[in-house]
Amino acid sequence: MAEALKKRSEMDPQFQWDLRDLIPTEKALEELFSELESGIGRYEGFKGRLGEDAAVLKEYLDHDVAMDLKFSRLLAYAIQKRDEDTSQSASQALLSRAQLLLSRAMEASSFAEPELLGIPEPVMKGFLEDGALSGYRLYLERILARKEHMLGEREERLLAGFGQTAAAPSAIFTMFNNADVRFQAVPGGDGEEIPVTHGSYGTLMESRDRSLRQAVFHSYYSSYRQFSNTLAAAYEGHVKQACFTARARNYSSSREMSLAANEVPEQVYDSLLETIGSRLPALHRYVRLRKERLGLPELHMYDLFVPLAGGTDKRYPYEEGKRLILEGLKPLGEEYGKLLETGFSSRWIDVYENQGKRSGGYSRHVYGCHPYVLMSYTDSLDSVLTLAHEMGHSLHSWYSDHAQPPAYAGYTIFVAEVASTCNEVILFQHMIRQAETREEKESLIFQLLDRFRSVMFRQTMFAEFEWETHKMCRDGIPLTADALCSLYHGLNEKYFGPDMCVDPEIDVEWARIPHFYYTFYVYQYATAFAAAVTIGQRIFDGDKNALEGYFNFLKGGSSMKPTELLKLCGLDMEGPGVVNAALDVFESLLGSLE
Repeated sequence: MAEALKKRSEMDPQFQWDLRDLIPTEKALEELFSELESGIGRYEGFKGRLGEDAAVLKEYLDHDVAMDLKFSRLLAYAIQKRDEDTSQSASQALLSRAQLLLSRAMEASSFAEPELLGIPEPVMKGFLEDGALSGYRLYLERILARKEHMLGEREERLLAGFGQTAAAPSAIFTMFNNADVRFQAVPGGDGEEIPVTHGSYGTLMESRDRSLRQAVFHSYYSSYRQFSNTLAAAYEGHVKQACFTARARNYSSSREMSLAANEVPEQVYDSLLETIGSRLPALHRYVRLRKERLGLPELHMYDLFVPLAGGTDKRYPYEEGKRLILEGLKPLGEEYGKLLETGFSSRWIDVYENQGKRSGGYSRHVYGCHPYVLMSYTDSLDSVLTLAHEMGHSLHSWYSDHAQPPAYAGYTIFVAEVASTCNEVILFQHMIRQAETREEKESLIFQLLDRFRSVMFRQTMFAEFEWETHKMCRDGIPLTADALCSLYHGLNEKYFGPDMCVDPEIDVEWARIPHFYYTFYVYQYATAFAAAVTIGQRIFDGDKNALEGYFNFLKGGSSMKPTELLKLCGLDMEGPGVVNAALDVFESLLGSLE
């Protein structure tokens, strides 16, 4: 019988992140709040003065960046305190307090961009040529590029104040999904009940007991079906606020607004959907192969995760998982390996699931502090890959922070997923090469094919769902639970093809995807995977130029547009070539197994 989840206080602290590196004491926390309160008051002194001269503008920008750094530390601490146990009301209150203060700061500083955009062009040109502002040149140019989408001071203040309200749908979903939703236990083979949780779901769906998989699948999605109307209302609220903001800022769509924020052309999104759509027969072949290998008359959605070869039954306790990652990522060099070891040994990582812990995984970083990783490790190969993935994010942040000033240390999500996925690709290649038996090698190839399925194809399906729902909202079509389920069912049929039985339970899967609340985020998993397959293969094969270009990319932060950063790695992301190249690898692997 599976053990019930422990309370956080019952867990071994060595497997929990140490947030004292962010904020060491309650006294330091209150001092940070006080500093931010004081800093908010300073904004008023700059109002109406940003066009006076370069010195005043630099003083304002220095203050604003300093405030950003302090807020990022406070919010990271508050969010991570909430995520380690979402049932704790004190952590919820702390996050709410921090978000309220941030909303006030955004209101207090909302005059800045309209004022900057109002500076006469000859004056601004002189400012940009002033040596005192050299560190902010690109920062200012990016603001000026948004000129046609900026509003007046009053409107900007209203939108800034609207920010906390606009975040409500996401907050509602987060609390439901992590603190409130419960799943019915299912009977095990020995007659005892097996608990179903976010953390255990993936492992249970890999079970070779098909009756167990079906029961877990039904338990999991029945809970979301029960609350589908509520969750549809939350999602519709999120989409409506995105569409409203896009209209207010004179964008043609919420998608254009979201991609513009990351300096990504919309053609990248359209090309992804078109390219994947044209090659769905490859996914249909994979589904057919899975059906044949499992020897099933019908393949159901709960059959997608069971391993197709015995080698993937192997378990990887946490210490073994860390060792495997260190060994597998050696092609990235000695320095990279030492940084991985530091992260493993210095409590950067919150390892295991506990009661109330946020589901999923992420890496979060604050300039001037090491990154943090949240996950729920389960001794599976998938957990090893997740750990390698999140540490890819973390070391990307580390390199960027150490190479760039605060204004350019952050990077867009579009390039973030390249670094994390590249770790996975290199690790997979290492494991395939080191496989001792044909069965083990075959199982790893199946795992890599599954990665393509879940990232290249499934995330693109998510991206298509998201784009369709935003268009529905734009056109005034209500996003009811029935409408969302119908759309999602049709997309599953389209993507998985005629050999897949699309179970009615899967229709409500949209209701459990947190990334739908990160507007137009998911497509980047697919584009990044395609880029990472190319980069990772080159590095694994010993290409020194590829390795040098990759580390220049890791150190680039936001000092260039994301598509330009990837050109440092020799990739052009604005056409279909990179996606097609990755799909060629998928079909080659598939053909070797067929």
